[in-house]
Amino acid sequence: MIIPVINGDIREVSTSVLAYVGDAVFELYIRLHVASRKISKSGTLHKQAIMHVRAQAQANAVRVLLPELTEEETMVFRRAKNSNPVSMAKNASPSDYKYATGLEAVIGYLYLTDQNERLDHILLRILTIESALEKGEIEVHG
Repeated sequence: MIIPVINGDIREVSTSVLAYVGDAVFELYIRLHVASRKISKSGTLHKQAIMHVRAQAQANAVRVLLPELTEEETMVFRRAKNSNPVSMAKNASPSDYKYATGLEAVIGYLYLTDQNERLDHILLRILTIESALEKGEIEVHG
């Protein structure tokens, strides 16, 4: 598959575009993750994927992940989180939605700058954090 490239300076790409791409990358990653568990019913797969990609889960994960982000990733996150979105999620608080948008922008940024090793690390880390939160092994602050 040939992936289209966004030309120009990545710093000039709007955070909404970064989040848009990041949302798609994260959704595909999660779909592949849940599909790898060999569950054959698409409805079950969808329900599992939703638990990972909903704004609240993303927001909780990034609140734990924030100290681990690089300076550049933190700048992308803050720019996206502080942007004024055109719409809001129906089932998320404004704060969670903004944090989720910030995380998606970081994922989009890493993908578009071809930082595949770092992207893989962040995506795996998100799954690890979500699992630990679900088990009550860690708590979200902030």
